Amino acid sequence: MIPDIRQKFNDSFSEETYKAFLEDIDSEFEQPVDFRIAETLVFVPSQLKNRLIQAGNEIISTILRPDFKELSRAAIPSEWNVPGEDAHSHFLALDFAVCKDEQGELTPQLIELQGFPSLFGYEDYLQAKFREYYHIPDHFSVFFGGLKSPEYRNLLKEMILGNHQPEHVILLEIEPEKQSTAVDFYATRKITGVEPVCISKVIREDRKLFYYLNGVKTEIKRIYNRVIVDEFSSRSDLKCQFNLTEPVDVEWAGHPNWFFRISKYIMPFLKSEFVPWCDYLSNIQEIPSDLENYVLKPLFSFSGTGVIFHVRPEDITNIPDEERKNFLLQRKVTYEPVLESPDSKVKVEIRMLYFWKDEDEKPRLVVNLSRLSKGELIGVKYNKDKTWVGGSICFFENP
Repeated sequence: MIPDIRQKFNDSFSEETYKAFLEDIDSEFEQPVDFRIAETLVFVPSQLKNRLIQAGNEIISTILRPDFKELSRAAIPSEWNVPGEDAHSHFLALDFAVCKDEQGELTPQLIELQGFPSLFGYEDYLQAKFREYYHIPDHFSVFFGGLKSPEYRNLLKEMILGNHQPEHVILLEIEPEKQSTAVDFYATRKITGVEPVCISKVIREDRKLFYYLNGVKTEIKRIYNRVIVDEFSSRSDLKCQFNLTEPVDVEWAGHPNWFFRISKYIMPFLKSEFVPWCDYLSNIQEIPSDLENYVLKPLFSFSGTGVIFHVRPEDITNIPDEERKNFLLQRKVTYEPVLESPDSKVKVEIRMLYFWKDEDEKPRLVVNLSRLSKGELIGVKYNKDKTWVGGSICFFENP
């Protein structure tokens, strides 16, 4: 997206350096990274950076509405309404496709949003490795607001630990060592000292929770929640004393209710040039004649699960009326292949990541991640046997 810098990067690229880069990352933690890391980072020009920030601010203005909790109340399924919800989400992730507007300028379009943690630990680690193995100009950064890596790490510790010692805080997941994002759990532990713990290992005694740390039964006072409810609800094989919804004496770093409140559910309420038209399927009285220009999305699926990209009329008519409130019909977004690779251009998706402290009036933009694709959709299953695709990070141009 910045031709001269991109050309220099591509000209200097070598498979040997890339292989060493991957081997270094894989050797750092308990197991290799379980997703494809792209050959390249993304250089983002200041104009697109400014538009991404503007888009984020416009979307957040809806989340800041005094009536937002009432607006999003119906998003939380009654069976997954967790006690102890706080005033706002601690974490926010906004996913944007890089597109072109009618004037041919690069512009973001919202794909989805999450009131849920992302790869906050891993991204700091990844950006350092890119700087170690590749030449990146000094006036580019993955962070925002003048943040540097040490300050960012301190902020992450503050968000996760609160006022507690690391041994009394856990990163809660479902079999964390088997998750594709396990590298983030290990990176987070290295920064914060917090252990990743499977929900099936949590002990509940009345309103208190415990886990075993180095063989010692230890009280849990705060939870950094990484459990995805739709995955958890499908795991009937897990025997758990704690199922998220019991009233317990813990603090949440990322209360589970915000996973539902800040999600695709609120996209019909977002009014911005950076948000494609969408509505609940229950509100659609007539199937659009140009259905090829729409996608059908389950509201609460994660990582693209269940999304129908080539929608047929029967995909809509086969959904029972009572279930249609749980689906979204959204105008398709056209990703513009903007990143030059050695053999073809690459599509880019950028996730803008925010922290939201208890005492702050609004979220703070801190870091980002990106995903690169040559396939029809973003994601590994759409990019098999392709290169210069996968997980990456953006370095944004600063004046």
